[in-house]
Amino acid sequence: MTEGFDRHRRLRRTRGLRNMVQETQLSADDFIAPLFVVEGENIKNEVPSMPNVFQYSLDRVNEELDAIAALGIPSVMVFGVPGYKDACGSSAYAEDGIVQQAVRHIKERHPELVVCADTCLCQFSDHGHCGVLEDGYVQNDASLELLAKTAVSQATAGADVIAPSNMMDGFVVSIREALDDAGFAHIPIMSYAVKFSSAFYGPFRDAAHSSPSFGDRKTYQMNPANRLEALREADSDEREGADFLMVKPALSYLDIIRDLRNTSNLPVVAYNVSGEYAMMKAAALQGWINEQETVLEKLLSMKRAGADLILTYHAKDAARWLAES
Repeated sequence: MTEGFDRHRRLRRTRGLRNMVQETQLSADDFIAPLFVVEGENIKNEVPSMPNVFQYSLDRVNEELDAIAALGIPSVMVFGVPGYKDACGSSAYAEDGIVQQAVRHIKERHPELVVCADTCLCQFSDHGHCGVLEDGYVQNDASLELLAKTAVSQATAGADVIAPSNMMDGFVVSIREALDDAGFAHIPIMSYAVKFSSAFYGPFRDAAHSSPSFGDRKTYQMNPANRLEALREADSDEREGADFLMVKPALSYLDIIRDLRNTSNLPVVAYNVSGEYAMMKAAALQGWINEQETVLEKLLSMKRAGADLILTYHAKDAARWLAES
């Protein structure tokens, strides 16, 4: 008797068979771990809206760095929380700025770690916006000069990757030219190419003290409703010299990750943002979900959508769970 259906379950019958035909793999090598570094001494402050995520002063940060390295996570993204803010965010590009100090410290402690430096002005400015303000509006071209200056200062400190997150028009080419002119033609740019104006950023602003003092960031971050605009943004950054393309946030924008994977040959980075992390943590603390299974499924979905790398606050947990399994 000829059967009128396919038997797909044959390849699911045992764990060994399932592992043999698994199409998408997740490993610690895929992760970038965020790191919040603050000025001061003996500081380890848990972020209220992000359980198990901490701000560290430089004299306490080794415990976090050592844990990241021991788990085989290859890279960190450094976010600085300065002690001084002004209208132009000058501590973002100061030689002794908190990010610059942190980069030097990390490369001395763990030279094998790939250090990515977040390149923006929002947490360094007293108004909390990602550029230079004039009459309440962020001035694009004037901001580019300061962002390029910041990138060069971070590369000078030893950053392996410059990761601009500001969403100004032309930020990639401006930073690329500045890096090249300063002798850093070998330093890649991980562009926050597609950064939506998202409600999922709230906990990060607690961690980085980067909330805008007025208004919002919708004049430079993207409308969550737009898909074709995301492709235009990414295409511009690739033509201007980006080496990686990031999509932020990740979980609600898996279609955009897939679009970039289908249209670009550059490495694609998914930013599993703070709000996505906080939701998982809150549900897990209530006992509503199995945190390990849910988080690994979520991260696997980002890889399946086309991400090569994932910037995630779950990096340490996920690396530990993968090693245990």
